Amino acid sequence: MDTASVARFEANRNRLASLAYRLLGSAADAEDTVQDAFLRWQAADRAHIEVPEAWLTKVVTNLSLDRLRSATTRRERAVGDWLPEPLLDGDPMLGPADTLEQRESVTLAVLMLMERLPPIERAVYVLREAFSYSHAEIAEILDVTESASQQHAHRARRRVAAARNANEVDDAAARRIVAAFVDAASSGRTERLVALLTDDATAIADGAGSARNLMRVSVPERIAALLRAGFTPTPAKRRLAGGAPSIHAAVVNGSPAMIAALDDRVLGVVVLAVRDGKIAALHGMAAQARLGRLTEQWRRREHDDPLIESW
Repeated sequence: MDTASVARFEANRNRLASLAYRLLGSAADAEDTVQDAFLRWQAADRAHIEVPEAWLTKVVTNLSLDRLRSATTRRERAVGDWLPEPLLDGDPMLGPADTLEQRESVTLAVLMLMERLPPIERAVYVLREAFSYSHAEIAEILDVTESASQQHAHRARRRVAAARNANEVDDAAARRIVAAFVDAASSGRTERLVALLTDDATAIADGAGSARNLMRVSVPERIAALLRAGFTPTPAKRRLAGGAPSIHAAVVNGSPAMIAALDDRVLGVVVLAVRDGKIAALHGMAAQARLGRLTEQWRRREHDDPLIESW
């Protein structure tokens, strides 16, 4: 393949990866999908492709849909067994973030809600809301009618609206929220944690991959008790971690997050969804299979001073 064709693909790589990530919720799967698209691009009769960007978008979208519909993916994403792969703020795979719709389309709440949408609705929503394609263009990409695209978009928007309960925060606000959360969680006093949570707060965690299904807790007092136990350092926990990690504030998938890191390796992340100044949802991930790209990006960045130097 000639240099110009490779360069044309590479100029689209980040956009294609962002599209695949929004559709699949997995950075690893998104990277594999983009690589498959590159092989298709390599084998194609490129002289007859009038608009390469549109052709590549169609290929990546349909490869992603094939993955979502596969029996293997359905088994892996069985109810109670799947969380999106978290991404650190500034990761190019997060893609466009100019509008509210673009930013919220990569929040964990929306990615998890989209997991329950039919693949075609998910694709229409992402192409329309995150990438601003017209319904005529979406119809061409997905081989549906324009009116069908409009209907899918309407249904998807109505369902995704249920996840629009979190407030946007900037980096400074995120650090304040995480600092208050870490201070309360490490104090050993559950009432301080309960005061930070909404009455309908929920917590979901992967148990570091040790449990078959995700842990789900929905009562503030129970969430506080779980967090208090989790934040209490013990020799056994430090041996398991390989040392005493530092605790940092960060922004992950557009939301405030606490990151536990040791020697530039991310051991775990807790992502907080904030509503009206309180924490409405917590997503905790420590399974290393979910943290590969986040760790890679973490190693490349300068970090603010940790909230806790040595946990």
